[in-house]
Amino acid sequence: MSTNIPASVEPIYIYTYAYSPDETSLCGMELRCLFGREIPPAIFASGVEVDVSRSPFIKERIDVMYEGDTLPEIYKQTEQVELGGRSFKVIFVKTNDLAPEHKIEYAERRVIEREIGLRIEGEADVNHPELVYGIVTLGGRWYFGPYHKNNATWFRQMKKPRSYSIALSTRVARAAVNMAVPRIPGVKLIDPCCGIGTVMVEALSMGIDVVGRDINPLIAAGARTNIAHFGFESVVTLGDIADIQEHYDAAIVDMPYNLYSRITPEEQFAILSHTRRIADRVVIVAIEAVDEMIAAAGFTIIDRCVARKGAFSRHLMLCE
Repeated sequence: MSTNIPASVEPIYIYTYAYSPDETSLCGMELRCLFGREIPPAIFASGVEVDVSRSPFIKERIDVMYEGDTLPEIYKQTEQVELGGRSFKVIFVKTNDLAPEHKIEYAERRVIEREIGLRIEGEADVNHPELVYGIVTLGGRWYFGPYHKNNATWFRQMKKPRSYSIALSTRVARAAVNMAVPRIPGVKLIDPCCGIGTVMVEALSMGIDVVGRDINPLIAAGARTNIAHFGFESVVTLGDIADIQEHYDAAIVDMPYNLYSRITPEEQFAILSHTRRIADRVVIVAIEAVDEMIAAAGFTIIDRCVARKGAFSRHLMLCE
């Protein structure tokens, strides 16, 4: 069985992830953008380090310290772990690629955690450990190392003081940010039709340098209120995208919808044309595939997905 581990890649990180049926396409595209390849189901290994709390789908990450074909090999290696006087805990990661007949049940998982804990010299603390380690099996091998769990900061950001019925959901907005900015350092992002600031709040929570703009003064004020509510700082200017002179590394454009707003196809095309002028990499969000309009604006679609919620869907198109 393949381990999905690229040859000669160090260090190795093991990730687990999950999504709802409506999010299959969205999750797949976000992970492709973050890791640069198609990702196998549920669990995978990569040489790319991603903060697990960036994604609404990634659950856990193990930074591989030791690996082996058998558990006794892992047990022997964990005797080398140095804690520096700190307390610790060992977690057996339940997500794996074992066949159903080889499933490791709860009692055996606890035994494995205990066996490792007994070999690490230091104080075990199951409730408030200073260090957490994980043990996981993937592709017929075992991996052990520091364990990181998604802290789901975006849950808190779902409850905004200002809301808007057609705003992107927090999960879709967060995934769109990861598509637009897979590597954060040095990147400048703009949301030129920022609405109530859902995309901006998610970007700011990841430490991304982002600014916003909206043509509606009440909506722009709502974005500023939402950003300040979560303790973030950014600039939201009032005005048309046509007036933007600065250039940005990336942009996210949630296209105004004919269904909800009085905007003509010509105005939609103008938004795309100005986005092409001000940014190199763009995630376009629309209620329908607007491939011809995107191409006419000078963009090439390099990846795409559909985010569904009941009968309503949004198309996300990554363009350069």
